[in-house]
Amino acid sequence: MTVTYVIDGSRIGSLEDFWDVVGQEIGVDGYFGRNLDAFADCLRGGYGTPEDGDWLIEWRDHEASRRRLGYPETVRQLELRLGRCHPTNREWVGAELAAARAGEGPTVFDWLVRIIEEEHPGGLRLV
Repeated sequence: MTVTYVIDGSRIGSLEDFWDVVGQEIGVDGYFGRNLDAFADCLRGGYGTPEDGDWLIEWRDHEASRRRLGYPETVRQLELRLGRCHPTNREWVGAELAAARAGEGPTVFDWLVRIIEEEHPGGLRLV
């Protein structure tokens, strides 16, 4: 029987909100980590998701999330990342930040969808 995890996009206004919502829905006791790598690990199974892979994420009101996790939030997240990344990554993060400020490149919403699609192909329903 397929397990369906429902993400309520109307509750997501930032990446931090996404971690809260997903942690409540998918995480083990409400927690799975609050970063992209931990999210990817969770989607591989065993950190809240069934290890047999028989599950689906239904992202309701995803258009609200798409708007709220757009370029302004992407710029904010990349500014945070730039402040804490390893010096050898600053040029790369800076280039991503410049692109986001120009309204180009992937957004936070795109990052999350890509991770879901890469780690659990076919396991996302946007409604």
